[in-house]
Amino acid sequence: MNATRASALFFGGALLAIVSGCATTQPATSPAIVKSEFIYESAPFPSCHASTIAETKSGLIAAWFGGTAERNPDVCIYVSRQEKGNWTAPVAVADGVGFTTNRLPTWNPVLFQPKSGPLMLFYKVGPSPAEWWGMLTTSEDAGKTWAQPTRLPDGILGPIKNKPVQLANGDILSPTSAEGKGGWRVHFERSADGGKTWTASASVNDGKTIGAIQPSILFHGGEKLQSIGRTKNDKVFTIESHDGGNTWGEMALLDLPNPNSGTDAVTLRDGRQLLVYNHNIRTGSNNKGRSPLNVAISDDGKKWSAALVLEDAPDAPAGFAYPAVIQTSDGLVHITYTWERKRIKHVVLDPTKLTLSPIENGVWPK
Repeated sequence: MNATRASALFFGGALLAIVSGCATTQPATSPAIVKSEFIYESAPFPSCHASTIAETKSGLIAAWFGGTAERNPDVCIYVSRQEKGNWTAPVAVADGVGFTTNRLPTWNPVLFQPKSGPLMLFYKVGPSPAEWWGMLTTSEDAGKTWAQPTRLPDGILGPIKNKPVQLANGDILSPTSAEGKGGWRVHFERSADGGKTWTASASVNDGKTIGAIQPSILFHGGEKLQSIGRTKNDKVFTIESHDGGNTWGEMALLDLPNPNSGTDAVTLRDGRQLLVYNHNIRTGSNNKGRSPLNVAISDDGKKWSAALVLEDAPDAPAGFAYPAVIQTSDGLVHITYTWERKRIKHVVLDPTKLTLSPIENGVWPK
């Protein structure tokens, strides 16, 4: 068994053995886990990354980019929908054809279902994160068919990795960031007309003191918002707004490690905050600290408690990373993430059954 390095997976409550060329991983065990599965077992691409998930009136939908390898021009945006509890085969819905004489890679899809209007799929096209631009396509039938993609206006990137939120006044607030010559800087984009037009804020950090990208947005009652996400500073960043995202305070670092890897977070219906991230620091190993993959819970967005370890295999070459998380209308939490750059994993949690332990001084409890 060690020679083939078999990994395990819970599917529908049964423990299945899946043989792969990856390091051995054991599935998380917790009463809070409702389901753990791969969205697909085979696909027309060898590598995948940067998944996103949304709930539509017809059910769940997920997307990611796939191709021979990140940055290669054959990388496309793929979509899978859940029908009667099963995921459909991945279908390519966007590519980087037609922009220049050379085909370009696509990046970081983000699905978002506003309270009214079509399902939105944002993504990026370009040779690198420093040079990419934002794209948008929409679906009127919950992701079965898609409109012709359009390029977002100059200066508007769209949500860079994590989902937008819709405010009480109907505005869509999109968490985004840039990776250009000015360093890693976070900003926010807003639409008051359902995504027809957008305005962009100034950067909320200088890109030097803290280099930060890929924010998520959390709610704290009234007009208080919090944004947290990835940094180059070995810890998760935090920043707050007290006027619905019009202005933001000073960026700081939480006492949670971050190995320069993507995170995502969501405000639960009970008011708690849920964060999915790699509780590790960047190392010289192959996966650069992208194992373990963890779930933490907080009442105030500042002090966090350990809730669950989704994956833990330090010798996994590519690790487990780039989570996306939502809470669906039935109260369950859905998490998707990159599993060893080979497949997309989907885990369903009942947040009422999570057992919490304090995280003291940034150390995950044993």
